[in-house]
Amino acid sequence: MEASRFEKGSEALAAIDGKGGQAVIDSLQDIAPDLGRWIVEFAFGDIYTRKGLDLQQRELVTIGSLVTQGDTAPQLAVHIQGALNVGLSKEAVVEAILQCAPYVGFPRVINAINVARTVFERGSEDSDKSKD
Repeated sequence: MEASRFEKGSEALAAIDGKGGQAVIDSLQDIAPDLGRWIVEFAFGDIYTRKGLDLQQRELVTIGSLVTQGDTAPQLAVHIQGALNVGLSKEAVVEAILQCAPYVGFPRVINAINVARTVFERGSEDSDKSKD
């Protein structure tokens, strides 16, 4: 039996964003549960599971798209963490953000770099805690 869109999306979401992605979906349950379901089914069930790009490439495209939109710091943070979760280096994430500078301008790139810094620092704090 083939997995449903929601099942495929839930698996992809967990693989990419782990607890952070599920926290986003959970945060919508009291006000817009359909939006959470659509994100799981469409974005992760239909788009992220397509052939043609691997998860690292998909996260780089997503990061670039979020940088160009601006005002997407919470989503950008989730996808920067997702990029790290699927094996991209911090340097690759930074380069993807810097690549946007000529096209979207310095303010959006600076904002995105600051989001990346926060995600990277949070990851360092988490790894320091696991050493205790």
